[in-house]
Formats: sequence, structure tokens, C-alpha cells
Amino acid sequence: MFWEWSLLTILSILSVYLFVKMYYFKSITSKEQRGNDLMKITLQEAEILIRKYQIQLQRALGNVDILSEELTKLRNELKVLKQRNTKHRQETDRLNGKIKALEGRIDALL
Repeated sequence: MFWEWSLLTILSILSVYLFVKMYYFKSITSKEQRGNDLMKITLQEAEILIRKYQIQLQRALGNVDILSEELTKLRNELKVLKQRNTKHRQETDRLNGKIKALEGRIDALL
């Protein structure tokens, strides 16, 4: 009789212990699952933000390329205008010299 009660007591304690341990590990597993789900959601949101910023960066780089091309065109146009201005100054100086020469001739004739 003692062996039966001791065996029954040991089995009961063991079953309660295993039952408690099972629920403990089940709760830990569910917490880990929730943590993993949150991590997946966070990673998905991060991927979306990365894609968004990549698109913005590509657009910005495209705009920089366009602006660089326009800047190069404007620099070339500025060089052309400076050359024209130099030619016009030379032409003006030459014409002013002719005018002075003609004025000198007119004064000489008078």
C-alpha cells in the first residue's frame, strides 16, 4: 500500500510539474512568436522606407545630372557671349579710331 501511494504521489507531482512546465514553455513560445511577428512587420516597414528613399535618391541624382548638363550648356553659352563681347569691343575701338582719324582729317581740312 505504501508503494502504491508513493508511486501515485510521485506520478501526480510529476504530471503537475510537466503540466506547469508545458504551459510555461507554451507561453514563452507564444511571446517569441509575437516578437518574431513584430520583427517581420518592422523589417517590412524598413524595406518600404528603403525603397521610398532609393526612389527619391534616384530622382535627385537624375535631377543633378539634368542640372549639370544645363550648367555645362550655360557655361559654353557664356564663353560664346564673352567672345562676342570682346569682338564687339575690338570693333568699337577700331571704329572709334576711324572716327578720330576722320575728325583729324576734317579739322585739317578746315
